[in-house]
This record gives sequence, C-alpha cells and structure tokens, in this order.
Amino acid sequence: MPTLPSPDPLPPTEPRRARQLGLGVGHLPTGPHNALTDVPGIRVGHTTLIRPPRVHSGVTAIVPEGVGPDSPLPAGVFAGNGYGKLLGTTQIAELGALETPVLLTSTLSAFRVADALVGWILERPEGAAARSVNPVVGECNDGLLSDIRARPVQEEHVRAALDSASAGPVAEGSVGAGTGMTALGFKAGIGTSSRRVPVEGREVTLGVLVQANFAGTLRVSGRTVAPADVGVPAEASASGPEIGSCMIVTATDAPLDARQLTRLARRSVYALARVGAGYGHGSGDYGLAFGTRPLGTPAGPAVVPDAGLDLLFGAVLDAVEEAVLNALLTATVVTGPYGHTRYPLPPAPLLALLG
Repeated sequence: MPTLPSPDPLPPTEPRRARQLGLGVGHLPTGPHNALTDVPGIRVGHTTLIRPPRVHSGVTAIVPEGVGPDSPLPAGVFAGNGYGKLLGTTQIAELGALETPVLLTSTLSAFRVADALVGWILERPEGAAARSVNPVVGECNDGLLSDIRARPVQEEHVRAALDSASAGPVAEGSVGAGTGMTALGFKAGIGTSSRRVPVEGREVTLGVLVQANFAGTLRVSGRTVAPADVGVPAEASASGPEIGSCMIVTATDAPLDARQLTRLARRSVYALARVGAGYGHGSGDYGLAFGTRPLGTPAGPAVVPDAGLDLLFGAVLDAVEEAVLNALLTATVVTGPYGHTRYPLPPAPLLALLG
C-alpha cells in the first residue's frame, strides 16, 4: 500500500489538477483556464478564514457581469436531496430568473451572507431602484473541521469576496467556501472545470464550480479509491462522521431558457454518482445553472432546440466529475478544533494505484 511521505506530499507549485496528472475527463476541450471563469462575463472571488485550530471557513462569490434585480439572467435549480439551505431557490424555480451573484459559504453563516449580499446589491447601479431582491446563497456544513457555531463569516468578508472577484484562473481546494469541506473521506473544497461545446453550428462554453463536501467512496477512472488505498492514515479517514453536501454552480453562454437550464442543473447533480457520491439522508445535493444571455432580449441567437442539448448534458457530466477531482487533489491538510484531520487526495499514490 502506498504511504504518504509527508502530510502534504507535493509542494504547492507541483501539478495537482486532474488534467495536469493525465486524469482529465471526457473528450471535449476545456477553456483556457479550465474554470467557471472561462464563460465570458463570469468572475469568481474568495475570502478564506483560517484561525487554527478553531476556524477553517469562508465565502466564495460567483459574479455574473451586470446581473441585478432589473437585469436578471435565465436560471434553473435542482435538488437531488434537499437537506440544505440554498436560499432563493423558490423564486428561481417560479420565475426562472437569477438576479444576484451566487454566494457559497458554511451552513450557519448562510443567513448573514445573504443579508450582506442584499446590502451590496442595493448599493450598486444594478440595484439602485430595487424594492425587492432575491439573494442566492448556497452552503455546506464545515462543522467537522471548523467551529460552525461561531459563524465566523462577517459582512466584510462577503464584500471582500464580491469586490475581489476576477476572471482568469480560480483558486481551488481549501479556499473560500471550501476551506473546511471534506468529501469521500478526503479533504476537499472548491473545484472547477469548463468545456467548449459545439452547439447548433457555434462554439459555446460551459463552466462549473463545485463546493464538495459529501460522503461516499471515491471512484476515479472507474476504480474505487478508499483513503487507505493511497496511504491516507486510517485514523484521519475514520475520525468523525462525514456530514455535508455538494453545491454545484453551472454557467454557460449557450442560449438556453430557464426550463433547459433546469435540465442542465439536474445533470450536474447526477454527475456526482460518477465520483461515488452517497446521496445520503443528511446531504444537500444541489445544482444551480444559469445562462449569461439576459432575459427578455430579442437580439441574439435563438434558443437551442431540446434535441441539441445532448452535448451540453455530456459536458456538464464531464466537467463536474473533473471539478470534484480538482477539489480533492488541490486541497491541503486541515486539522479542526475537535482533533479531526482530513488529507487531500495524494497525486503520486493515486497514479501508482491506477497504474
């Protein structure tokens, strides 16, 4: 059985993403950063809160350009298992419209984050005339590795994530909303991936970002990978229950309506089965998908016919699978306030196991 030479076997400069290790998923090409930000007009920002051993938490902001109460984007949502606090979903399900950035955080911080998001929107031109705002905030439970009851995420942390959001490469692993997350027996967190997809005679981009924090047994390239198989100490992998969820945010510049985006969101949750998700009673498995083409604009390409969605469905399955692997591979070792430790998925032992 391979053993870890150190708790974190590769220096941060060494390749860790799945594709860099030859573990890219599917045949479609990625965007330039293999990230959600490859979709034009999408920015991502993180605020990471680490005060060891008590606090390992944070917030992640996904900011579509120009989105606001008076300039909503088409969107759809799907709950694979609804044990969670994805705020703002009823209005999205009813109206098919996203009118704020999407924020991700820890379970008990979700409500403070939503309030901070409302304040941020009301101060911006996009919300200058708003008398109603539907903030969209997702969460996962970081109570294994952080003092969740402390609710450490404050308004200034939310604003920092929103204001620092940028295009380009996206930090992954133990950052932002992924700081205290675990999945499949390993340290996990934020992961992202993208695909370029030919649809109806034009190339579009689809990107995903996952906040991975769910139970199950990891599968890579069709093979089951338990922590012990790659040298993760048994005590670290067995201490404490695996509780949590997975939030998946998908964006695309393909011209899709809200109904089609709901179908896309559904496939994003299905994709978790590929990596071994347990879909347990206490897991909130949510998919949110939105398009960057504003609602109510007559100009632009016609909506993709349903018969033309298959490549997008395949793209989201592949991108989510790869994003989860990225979250596991890029994370760092974290020991929480109750003595529980989680290790990332170690690249060298994994490659040796897969042969």
